[in-house]
Amino acid sequence: MPSPVFWGIVAVAILGGVLTTLSSNTAIVAGTVLLVLGGWGISLCLHEFGHALVAYKGGDHSVRFKGYLNLDIRRYTDPVFSLLIPLLFLLIGGVPLPGGAVWIDNHALRSRGIRSMVSLAGPLSNLVIGIVLSLVVRLLANTANPPAALAEGLSYLALLQILAFLLNIIPVPGMDGWGAIEPYMSYEAQRFGQQVRPYAPFVLFVLLIGVSGVSTVFFNITDSIFTAVGGSDLLAELGQQNFLFWRH
Repeated sequence: MPSPVFWGIVAVAILGGVLTTLSSNTAIVAGTVLLVLGGWGISLCLHEFGHALVAYKGGDHSVRFKGYLNLDIRRYTDPVFSLLIPLLFLLIGGVPLPGGAVWIDNHALRSRGIRSMVSLAGPLSNLVIGIVLSLVVRLLANTANPPAALAEGLSYLALLQILAFLLNIIPVPGMDGWGAIEPYMSYEAQRFGQQVRPYAPFVLFVLLIGVSGVSTVFFNITDSIFTAVGGSDLLAELGQQNFLFWRH
């Protein structure tokens, strides 16, 4: 069963959504912040739950006793490096750093294919969430009096999900994309990946943030996927302006 902590995060997101429907600009901004942060917390739980569920089905029953199957964000995070720092990056620059982590016993998994599926389950959950949120925004647009700020906040949250999906499937050590291909690599390549795993993701994020050519290509691909699944760039941009209100 989902933990009370998870339902608390859901409640924060719902409260944020309600606030965005009010006429006050302050309520809209505060609601967007709560909606996006709460929604991001939910997606983090579902991302790690995806890893754990596939691992459980694939033979690693230890994930159940580690508490990974009850969507408790405390089980997936280190308070500083996997929760506080990603949230700060999200608040400052709108970049959704991977936040959680589950420790899988790869020796208990039945095959290399299952190991790959375990790695891909997390990013695919972000993609599914992004698609679902985009569909919800389209449904809202067909209502008699569509709540504009709510649609904008949900659109920005959907865009962040696509960003997270694309970031995580990049085959860099420490990212899920690397985990998907690692079982098929040579011993030397796997050992190299283990050695650079603590640093490689941060180098990637520095390139994405600090090198204009790299960031342009990355965000162009993200926008293409986002629009392909039905997202609205305009609504997402307006939602980002409300979320990063101090920058506008």
